[in-house]
Amino acid sequence: MGQRFSSPKDERHQELASTFNEYFKKFKVENKIIPQETLASIELNLSKGNIQVANSSITNALKEIDGTPLNVAVTGESGAGKSSFINVLRGIGHEEEGAAEIGVVETTMERHPYTHPKIPNVVFWDLPGIGTTNFPPKEYLEKMKFNEYDFFIILSATRFKKNDIDLAKAISMMKKDFYFVRTKVDSDLKNEKDFKPRTFDREKVLQQIRSSCVRTFQENNIKVPPIFLISNNILCDYDFQILMDKVVNTLPEYKRHNFMLSLPSITHAAIERKRQFLEQIIWLDAFATALLTMIPSLILLMDNDVKNLRNSMNLFRDVFGVDDASLQGLAEDWQVSVDQLKAKMKSPHVFETTKEETMQDKLSRLYEEFCLANGDVFASNVYVKKLFYLKCSFLNMVTNDANALLREICVKNNLVSN
Repeated sequence: MGQRFSSPKDERHQELASTFNEYFKKFKVENKIIPQETLASIELNLSKGNIQVANSSITNALKEIDGTPLNVAVTGESGAGKSSFINVLRGIGHEEEGAAEIGVVETTMERHPYTHPKIPNVVFWDLPGIGTTNFPPKEYLEKMKFNEYDFFIILSATRFKKNDIDLAKAISMMKKDFYFVRTKVDSDLKNEKDFKPRTFDREKVLQQIRSSCVRTFQENNIKVPPIFLISNNILCDYDFQILMDKVVNTLPEYKRHNFMLSLPSITHAAIERKRQFLEQIIWLDAFATALLTMIPSLILLMDNDVKNLRNSMNLFRDVFGVDDASLQGLAEDWQVSVDQLKAKMKSPHVFETTKEETMQDKLSRLYEEFCLANGDVFASNVYVKKLFYLKCSFLNMVTNDANALLREICVKNNLVSN
């Protein structure tokens, strides 16, 4: 038998497979937006030269991410802060149109959906507290259509009651995830500080709140689950981000992407995680396009390409909370002009031009700057690479703007963000 030599074509296929594998190796398992078995299948098809199959797998995965719905059930007794919590998760002020009503006594036995304004695949369902329905847990879940939710969040503003625990047991038996959340801890701390100003100890009070919740489970002979202490008024304090990280890590890959993008950017770690999720989308889209594209190396981008880039920038600004509407709301709260906020950012000005610099000139300059700063991170057709680099440049720009804005918010609130 003669020795078999690999052809240039075989070497190219192995190079593609290696490039694909190396890219995803840099992400932690919990930050990958595609299942590991799908990634392995794509890599195998690339190495075998099944380019069309690999391309279809990537395209289908992107469609799956974009189109997969996520339904979150939020329940708890009246007064637990359900409406505030839902508004916070949707990034909507309590007085804005479409906000869940605050302070309304619960009279309905019906569930109510609230769609995320920027990520419409994510829907939060306000469920009446089980104690207000007088339904047994199993019957309650059936009437609330428990099969439609990906997970449940059970809220309480005091100790969790036996109804809450029985509900969680029923949810668990039906193979759904649930989370216990104790709300309004900022009010508890304030009341304690006002009542005992000389002996007040913040950490001791928080531990007492947690212990009070734990006793309820122990008294009912239930294994104590994680309990998250939060304030709907001060998200970047207490356990809100810990809760969100736990939820994202537990979700299937196709669902975690949209949920992560829907969350408020309240810590630098959360902002970085969003950036990693979006970078994977950009890279996968460019990689799939490069596999099959026959477009020659272009010097100028087409009008449709500029529109595509503008849409990408708008998406990035939306999910990081530095879009025009978010900045307008913040400007009103801080009693400053929107222009003052925008002056500290780069992303709102990318598509502004001057007599000295056309849009093509500006995009070419941003492309060159990214190349100089990052090197050749995507060896491919120049046309595809230019679009990829520009989107990455935009993503980094918006990430920096979001971090800068978060620092300013924390300074104004006298808080330190992680």
